[in-house]
Amino acid sequence: MILRPFDPWKGQLCTCPPKMSLNPYTGCPHGCLYCYASSYIPHFQECRPKADLLRRLGWDAKKINPSTLVAMSNSSDPYPAMEKELELSRGCLQILLEKSLPVQVVTKSDLVIRDADLLSSMKSTVAISITTLSDSISRKLEPGAPSPTRRLMAIRRLTDCNIPVSARIDPIIPGINESEIEELVLAVCRAGAKHIVSSTYKARKDNLRRVCSAFPRAGDALKVMFQRGCRIFGSLYLPPDMRMGLMREVERSALREGVTFSACREGFAPPDGINCDGTHLLLCKNHA
Repeated sequence: MILRPFDPWKGQLCTCPPKMSLNPYTGCPHGCLYCYASSYIPHFQECRPKADLLRRLGWDAKKINPSTLVAMSNSSDPYPAMEKELELSRGCLQILLEKSLPVQVVTKSDLVIRDADLLSSMKSTVAISITTLSDSISRKLEPGAPSPTRRLMAIRRLTDCNIPVSARIDPIIPGINESEIEELVLAVCRAGAKHIVSSTYKARKDNLRRVCSAFPRAGDALKVMFQRGCRIFGSLYLPPDMRMGLMREVERSALREGVTFSACREGFAPPDGINCDGTHLLLCKNHA
């Protein structure tokens, strides 16, 4: 199967609604230092397309309930540079549109704008991940990803096409980007985002080593913070009071801008009518 249940292990802190996960590619070229998927997917930075992807998706799409939400993608970006030529993610959207399946696209890439024609014709929402407004920090933290300016432009262009957009300010990393919370929320809201999803950095051995190497001063402090935190399913979590404080800061900024907010895998449920992943925005769109 190319469509697989999201979070089949039912993680104790996951409050996402049921959905199917679709990853057109294995691996990701963005090189995000904090990436968790690199811990369990071999050669993760060597992005490669899934074999026989479109035929397999067409087969799977026939078998699932037409109300089933499909999330593209959760462990790799559906818009790596090679997508410009291969158009596999676009092909996936065409199949999902033909089957009238609702979709959420999760990406850091402004290439998603290319597919606004399809997304605006289907039940869809897009989540754009952005962690900083600083080009210099972004180049160190996410060296292969599009710049913050391009991501904000993507939010604006998609919004102009009547495609509801959420912004993932994720992860918040103390000493690196937590001082930008208010500015980030303001920037994505001015660009058109209707919902903010945020979470704190959950460290694994390999990604913590990368973060500490690129940001030595922040890294030393992070090691101390994680010693005060806890380990959940192989990931190190910051102390609960610190996580809660950071999430409340994002929430206050979001509410000031008049948008909804949710936290991802932080241990508290979103308000009624709000999905933690932002997929409630599917209801905000006027679908013909």
